[in-house]
Amino acid sequence: MSVKTKPWNITRRTVLASSMAGAAPAVWAQSASAKPDAAKFFAPAQVTGAELSPDGQRLALRSRGQHGRAMLAVIELDGMKPTVVYSSDGADASHFVWVNNQRLAFTLGDWETPAGKQDSGPGLFGVNADGSAFKQLVERQHASYRNGNDGRELLRGNIHLLNGVTQRSGDEVFVAQPEQWQDNEVDYIKLLKLNTLNGRTTEIDGPLHAVGWWADNKGELRAALVREKEKGSLMWKDPAGGAWRTLSEFNVFTDDGDLNVHHIAADGRLYVSARRGNDKRAMWIMDPAAGKWSDKPLASSPGFDVDAYVVARKDKVLGLRFTIDAEVTQWFDADMQALQAAIDKVLPRTSNRLSVPWDGDAPWVLIEAFADIQPSLYYLFNRTTKKFSKLGGARPDIDPKQMAAMDLVHIKARDGKDVPTWVTMPPGQEKAKNLPMVVLVHGGPFMPGQHWHFNAEVQFLAARGYVVIQPEFRGTLGYGTEHAKGGWRQWGKAMQDDVTDATRWAIAQGMADPKRVAIAGASYGGYATLMGLVREPGLYRCGVCWVGITDLNMWATVSWSDLPASYKKLGVPMLMGDPVKDADDLKANSPLTHAAKITQPLLLAYGGKDRRVPIVHGEKFKKAVQATNPAVEWVVYDDEGHGWADPANKLDFYGRMARFLDKHTALG
Repeated sequence: MSVKTKPWNITRRTVLASSMAGAAPAVWAQSASAKPDAAKFFAPAQVTGAELSPDGQRLALRSRGQHGRAMLAVIELDGMKPTVVYSSDGADASHFVWVNNQRLAFTLGDWETPAGKQDSGPGLFGVNADGSAFKQLVERQHASYRNGNDGRELLRGNIHLLNGVTQRSGDEVFVAQPEQWQDNEVDYIKLLKLNTLNGRTTEIDGPLHAVGWWADNKGELRAALVREKEKGSLMWKDPAGGAWRTLSEFNVFTDDGDLNVHHIAADGRLYVSARRGNDKRAMWIMDPAAGKWSDKPLASSPGFDVDAYVVARKDKVLGLRFTIDAEVTQWFDADMQALQAAIDKVLPRTSNRLSVPWDGDAPWVLIEAFADIQPSLYYLFNRTTKKFSKLGGARPDIDPKQMAAMDLVHIKARDGKDVPTWVTMPPGQEKAKNLPMVVLVHGGPFMPGQHWHFNAEVQFLAARGYVVIQPEFRGTLGYGTEHAKGGWRQWGKAMQDDVTDATRWAIAQGMADPKRVAIAGASYGGYATLMGLVREPGLYRCGVCWVGITDLNMWATVSWSDLPASYKKLGVPMLMGDPVKDADDLKANSPLTHAAKITQPLLLAYGGKDRRVPIVHGEKFKKAVQATNPAVEWVVYDDEGHGWADPANKLDFYGRMARFLDKHTALG
C-alpha cells in the first residue's frame, strides 16, 4: 500500500486553518509595545512526555514541577492516582522507559544549564511505579562510589541507556559503554544488559565496531550497525547458527545505507526503509534468511522519503508512523484505523498520535495532539467508557486562535529544480500584501528541515507581523536522493541560490515588501544569512546570524571543535570541498572573505563555549565587518554552546532579534 500524501495533508491544513481563522484578530496591534514578547513563546515547556506501561494499567508522565525542573510521575489509571517517583531542584528527569509493568528506568539532564556550566552526564536510575526500590545505577560524574548498603560500585558515567525500547519484561535494560575514545569519536562500544534492581551487567557479544543494535521480541540481539571510519555496514545474526553476515555496506558520511532497520517482527522478518534503486525511500518487509522482499512497499510517497517508526504490540505490527510534510500514521489494523477515525472526529483540528498498551486488554489509549498552531496536548481515552481525560500541554499559555498557519509550497529554482518552501503569514493577515518578511534558513545543512508542527521561532516572528518563509534548499534531507545530493559541495552556490529564489518568489507573489526583507538563521543558517547579504545586497535589508559559520576552511580545520577527525578528513572533502584541492573555492565561498561587502545592519550572536562553531568564527568576522560597517550589533553568551539553553539568555536573544528586525524593517 502506498500513501498518497498531498490530499491528506492539504485537507488537514485547510480544515484547521479555516476553523481557526474566524477567531484570529484581523491585524496585530501596530505599535511595537503591543506586540507579543519572547516570553510567551520561549518559556520552558510544561508537560513534555508520557508513556503507557506495557500492560496499560499505568502512565508515566514527565512535567515541570514547582521548583522549575522536570519531574517524573506515575498515574495509576484505575482511580487516576498520581505518584511522583522523581523530583529534584538539582536536575531534570530526562529520557525514561518502562522496564516492565512495575518499574521504570530514567536518565537526568540539565535542560536549562548552558554548555559551559554542564559538569554531569545523564547517569541512569531505576524506580518502581510506587516510588519504591529507587536505585542509582550509573554515576553522573566520570567516577565511581559505593551505592547504599549492598557494597556495589556504580557504573562509570560513560554508560548510556539505549534510546530504543526495552523488552518490557524482566528487570533489565540495554546500555552502551563507549571505549577507546579519541579524536572526538568512539572506536569501540560495549553492549551490556543492566539489571535495574541490583546493578549487575552482562556483556552481549556482537560485531566489532558496532554502534547500533536491534533485538527481537525475546531480547536476543539480531541486527547491528557497524561503523569504522567512513565504512558502514548492516549485519544480521542467523538465529539458527549464530553467525553474522553483511546485509548492506555504505559510506557513513555520504549515505545512510539503502537499508535502515526499524523493527524485527515476531517471525524474524525486518521492517526496513530502503530506496531499492528509486529516488525516494519507502518502507518494506525483508526476510533476511531468504533475502526476499515484499512485492510492494508498505508505505511510499511521490514527494518525500518515508522512514517510519513501526507501531507494534507484543506479537503484532499495527501500523507505521512517519513524517512527510506532516506526521502520518498508516494503520494496518482495522480496529486501530477505526479508533483513529473516531478520535480525529472529536479532535479535528490536530494531528493525533495514538499509543496503546504493548500487551493485555487494558482500555486506555494515550493521545498526543498537535498542530502547526497548537503545541502538544496530552489526553487519555478509555475505549470502554468512551471518556477523554486531559493530562496537560507543553505550552498551555499559547492560544492557537492567535497563531499562524503554515503551508508548504513548491517553487522552481533558476535551474528548474524544485525548492519546497514553508510559508507562514501573520495571523489575521493571510491575504495581506507587502508585509515585512523574514527568510529563516535552517541549520545542518544536511539534515531534515521543517515539518507541520508548532515552531516557536516561526510563531514568534509571525505574531509580530512578519511573513516567514523557510526554504528547504537542496541538501535538505527527506525529499529524496537527488535533492539531498544536490547540496554536496554547493555551499554559497546552488544551495544559496535556492534561498535567493525562494525570497524572490515571495516578493513576486506580493506577500512581501521588497524593501523590508530580512534573512536569519543559526549555524549553517547563519552562514547562509551572511552569504545572502554578500551576494544579494539589494535583496535583504538586514540579517541576524547566530552561532554561524564564517570561514569554511576554519570550520573544517580548527582543532578545538567537536567534529570527529574522520569527518574532517573523509566527510568534509565530499560534502563541502577538499581543504587542499578546493582551498580557493572554499575561501571564495566564505563570508569572512567578503566581510567588507556587507553594508546592511547585522546582528551577530555567539556562544562562548560553542565547540561545533567555536566563537573564533564570530570574533574574526566581527573584526572584519566592523572595519567598514558601523551597523553591527554583537552579543556573546559566555557559557552557552551551539544554541541557547539558559532561559534568560534565550529571552534576551529573541528580544534583541525582535527589536533589531522592527528597527530595520520599519517603513521609511
